[in-house]
Amino acid sequence: MTVQSEAEMRKLALTSLAGTSIEWFDFFLYGTAAALVFPVLFFSEDMPRYVSLIASFSTFAVGFLARPLGGVIFGHYGDRFGRKKALTIALTLMGASTTLIGLLPTYSQIGFLAPLLLVFFRFIQGLAVGGQWGGAMLLVTENAPANRRGFYGAFAQAGAPTGLVLANLAFIAVSSSMSEQDFMLWGWRLPFVASIVLIALSLYIQLTIEDTEVFRRLSSSARESKQEVQKSPVIRVVKQYPREILLAAGAFLAVQVSFYIFVTFAIAYGTDYGGVGLSETEMLLAVLVSSAMQIPGVFYFSHLSDRIGRRKIYMAGAILMGGWSFVVFPLMDTGSIPLIVLGLGVAQIIISMMYGPQAAMLAELFATEVRYSGASLGYQLGAIVGGGAAPIVATAILASTGETIGISIYIALASLVTWVSIFLLKETNTRSL
Repeated sequence: MTVQSEAEMRKLALTSLAGTSIEWFDFFLYGTAAALVFPVLFFSEDMPRYVSLIASFSTFAVGFLARPLGGVIFGHYGDRFGRKKALTIALTLMGASTTLIGLLPTYSQIGFLAPLLLVFFRFIQGLAVGGQWGGAMLLVTENAPANRRGFYGAFAQAGAPTGLVLANLAFIAVSSSMSEQDFMLWGWRLPFVASIVLIALSLYIQLTIEDTEVFRRLSSSARESKQEVQKSPVIRVVKQYPREILLAAGAFLAVQVSFYIFVTFAIAYGTDYGGVGLSETEMLLAVLVSSAMQIPGVFYFSHLSDRIGRRKIYMAGAILMGGWSFVVFPLMDTGSIPLIVLGLGVAQIIISMMYGPQAAMLAELFATEVRYSGASLGYQLGAIVGGGAAPIVATAILASTGETIGISIYIALASLVTWVSIFLLKETNTRSL
């Protein structure tokens, strides 16, 4: 395989980081709005607070329901026609749907149609994010030197915490620059409408980035032998790699459950719903700072996984998350912002032990002709079981028990599933792509 030059790899890595950061910015904008804005504006005022919050988080979960379907659609397309083409379509779809969410009328204006439209565009967001991750991840890992796949894969992974930081910064900037009334009336829409820039980035990728050498060799070989690239890569990967897909999904469970509880549910818990009593801006800042702590962790642990393997780091992260889940909420209950940042920040660093090496690990699990489909399916199935349900489960546990210990047990059980899943997988960092 021809390895890209250092300059070409930097360009690919930064393009992947930019694409995933803006894509996740769009996806996480919705999560922040689901905690702060949508319960008020897109549901009936007659609903009790916890009911409208669960309803809002349910629309948030719709995006996760769509992600496996997006993985199937774009995985099929990416394995047949190229990683770059699938990625650019996914980015365009995300940019358009997020912009349109920012233009939606509210419940007071069109009644029940408001949450229905919200759900529709959230579903489109889910399709898009279900497709973009595989393209962005393979763009760097398939082009990277074999001994640096983990490190370069981190550029795709770092887009998630970077996008979250940018989303919270956008909400803080908008909410602090105007009155609460103006923010709820029109200010919250500005970050959503700004997402139209993602369409421009997708055009840049289409016009300036070549597809991966691995895929081009596969396509060239198929043409020379007068065969088509695998017609049904999704069907083939399900038949050939069912164990790997399920274990990849299980490996992702702890990451998703803990991450979305600590970045979405935590905002509601730290303000009025959980009784901690902080302002929305204070909680957004706490989540922002703690999420930023994940970014260097992603790069460090991804680089380390190139040296000592993916499994050791991943399994250690699962164990630490299971234990730390019982520490975070007592720290939040103090109402001290430094202690809240400590609790959430350590959690994000632990998450990076699992999330960082994941891109390279999933790429290494599957053959080239089904890699986009297999990696996307494993990733997105873990997302639907973990991330989509996590804020709803956490809210329901707190509403029914009045305690957070049940939420910690929930995170610990997800961490156990992840540890077992990684234990059952073989080390992948020495495999050839």
